[in-house]
Amino acid sequence: MGYIAVDFFSAELVWLAFLFFRWLVYEGKVFSVNTVLIPAFDFYWPLIFYPIGCLLIYYLSGYYLRVYRKRFTQELLTTIISSIVIALGAFFIIIIDDQVQSYHRYVVSLAVLWLLQFCISYIFRLALTLLIRRYALPPVTITIHSEAELETLRVNKGDQIIIDPLPSLSENDLYNMIRRIYPMDVDIAVVPKLYDMLTGAAKIPEIDGNPLVMITQHKMSDSELCIKRAFDIFAASAVIVLLSPLYALLWVLVYASSKGPAFYCQQRIGLHGKPFDIYKFRTMVQHAENDVPQLSADDDPRVTKVGKFMRKYRLDELPQMWNILKGDMSVVGPRPEREYFIRQITEQAPYYCLLYKIRPGMTSWGPIRVGYTDTLQKMIDRLNYDIVYMENMSLRLDIKILFYTIGVILDGKGK
Repeated sequence: MGYIAVDFFSAELVWLAFLFFRWLVYEGKVFSVNTVLIPAFDFYWPLIFYPIGCLLIYYLSGYYLRVYRKRFTQELLTTIISSIVIALGAFFIIIIDDQVQSYHRYVVSLAVLWLLQFCISYIFRLALTLLIRRYALPPVTITIHSEAELETLRVNKGDQIIIDPLPSLSENDLYNMIRRIYPMDVDIAVVPKLYDMLTGAAKIPEIDGNPLVMITQHKMSDSELCIKRAFDIFAASAVIVLLSPLYALLWVLVYASSKGPAFYCQQRIGLHGKPFDIYKFRTMVQHAENDVPQLSADDDPRVTKVGKFMRKYRLDELPQMWNILKGDMSVVGPRPEREYFIRQITEQAPYYCLLYKIRPGMTSWGPIRVGYTDTLQKMIDRLNYDIVYMENMSLRLDIKILFYTIGVILDGKGK
């Protein structure tokens, strides 16, 4: 929150300095609407929306992710690029409508706005960064060798844990350590074996450091992750608003078709291995499981007629748009499972915990290829596809998966 507050204040200061420059150079009247300052807009609105626009650009640049581990060069480069985007945006939205028909003044205004935006915002950011690094607890790197050391581990957000496994540590034990560390919300790395180095899985995070397998490092850049999250919020909001009549209709149909509530809430395991409540339209009779988790199968007698129709077109999952807005889920990501089934999957595929790196989603490569999972083997098959998705994550791949999913839904192959 500190960086957001500083950026908002500095953006406000930038806009006021820019207005003063134009008043000083072009002799406009500051508080008049029809002047060379902001002729097409009221004076006060840009004072609100310019800082908000700056924060949006900064967020999409990925600046607010992992701020405590950013290098000075990375902070400088991000600020330069963001300032260019902000200046160009303000130019085409506000300055382009200037009543002063002078190409020279357009160019000068754009250059001055960029210079002010970069210099003022970077000075404030650098000051805050230096202040934090001097007085706040710095991120630390902790090396552990066995699961027994997790009883005594004390970490803070931003720290890094390096697992240097003992020779006697089995692969299952290693994945179990990773599973237990994930909820701590820290960076996780593993000292690689020869196979990891030969296959390119090992990376060198620092030029003078040792090679490591970065477990929690994303394939997407910070900017791509923020764009993905912004798309999630926009898409979920649009669906809830535009399909609100359909939500109401399905609520009535489910409520009238069988006894029990229209919505169904179930605990799943999500990002960082933390539990959350997932929401769905109820497709089965009430108390269908009797407190014992069971997988659904074709022609399952517990599924209602309305539920069968909703499953066919995946309409039962529409309430999960609320999970997306809350940040529990993403539009595209591996389907979350219940702890009961995760324990069974882990017995055969201990690497399931690797999925905790990303938010679960409504659709992904696994659900498209496997569909509804009515057996443990299908769950493992879907896991393997989701691992492939995770290792190749990109905005382009997300768009491709969305188009495939739309085709599946329209063909009624959701089940």
